[in-house]
Amino acid sequence: MFRASDEYRRSQVAIAALFCCLGFQYATWVSRIPALKTRLDLSEAELGLLLMVCGAGAAVSFPLVAVLTKRLGSRRLAVLSALGLGVVLLALSVTPDYPVTLLIVFFDGVAVGCLNVAMNAQAAALEVKYQRTTMARMHATFSAGSLFAALLASGVTSLSSALPAHFGTATVLLVVLVLAARAGLLTEDQKVAEPVEPTGKKARGLTLPTRVTIWMGLAMGFGTVTEGAMNDWSALYLKDSAGAAAELAPLGIAVVSVMMVLARLFADGWRTKWGDERVVRVGSALAGVGLAVALLAGGVVPALLGFACVGLGIAAVTPCVYVAAARQGSDALALVAAMGTTGLLAGPAVIGFIANGTSLVWGMGAVAVSALVVSACSTRIRFPVLADA
Repeated sequence: MFRASDEYRRSQVAIAALFCCLGFQYATWVSRIPALKTRLDLSEAELGLLLMVCGAGAAVSFPLVAVLTKRLGSRRLAVLSALGLGVVLLALSVTPDYPVTLLIVFFDGVAVGCLNVAMNAQAAALEVKYQRTTMARMHATFSAGSLFAALLASGVTSLSSALPAHFGTATVLLVVLVLAARAGLLTEDQKVAEPVEPTGKKARGLTLPTRVTIWMGLAMGFGTVTEGAMNDWSALYLKDSAGAAAELAPLGIAVVSVMMVLARLFADGWRTKWGDERVVRVGSALAGVGLAVALLAGGVVPALLGFACVGLGIAAVTPCVYVAAARQGSDALALVAAMGTTGLLAGPAVIGFIANGTSLVWGMGAVAVSALVVSACSTRIRFPVLADA
């Protein structure tokens, strides 16, 4: 019993390191966007395209990720893609011009897509192997990696503003973390039933998504729309619509982020006690209703309370849906991950279009509706039942 528990903790830490790596790498290079903008002499439009290309790389990686997961396995794919993210940092530190930077950032998006699927497949397999919930804590370490990257960026840039010094240091830390985690990763992926054609032969290559997979994709997509929109628009809503002072505007992002991290630290216990379906259904409903009430009430304090409801309620959606998708196989997991990336990218832009045509209050109202859509979709998804870690 002790040996099994010891092996579980070892794998849990190793997989958590992958989540930390992804948050760390992404936050490292985006924290230096101002330096890249100055170095390459980019306009606002060119900078926007650069960020869009990164997301596009992750979104279109779905067919590649599904194939690579089957051929390499999630362990090998996770290690290779994480090391690839280190290569991206080194390349960005010496990139000569804008076109090359676009290619580098597109590759970064593809590597992010690969690691995202591989690490979630590892975490889902860990839950199945040991029958314990842990996915939400894994996603909390992603935020921890982002925080560490921000602190490192601040420390390194206080000594030198040169990108090679910062990105070189970050790459060394990233590689060390990946290599240290490698031995603890699971060598076998979660076993799922392979799709069978009407003739009785096993389907080869990509398969058409099932109805359940589509519901999971919609839940993931609208869930990340909610997350992304809150990060992009909460500060502006506080300042322009709620009448907050400029120094209080960043509190919107802070409240959402803190509540999400806290919720993910405790969400695995909630999953065990109430089940994934109830956690997602009630949580996303809390996010939608809480934000809607805050918008109707108006003012800074109601807004912050509404934002707290969103962070608390939406935090467990992504971990729970990833676990359910992994049960359907690598194709379903890759598609759901791609839907999540698409929602994260397209959501804030759609909210912007709505706000431009009406007002930001209506735009944030669409965010509340997105959360309620997640709640509705959750009733059509088959969620697993596991014990707490």
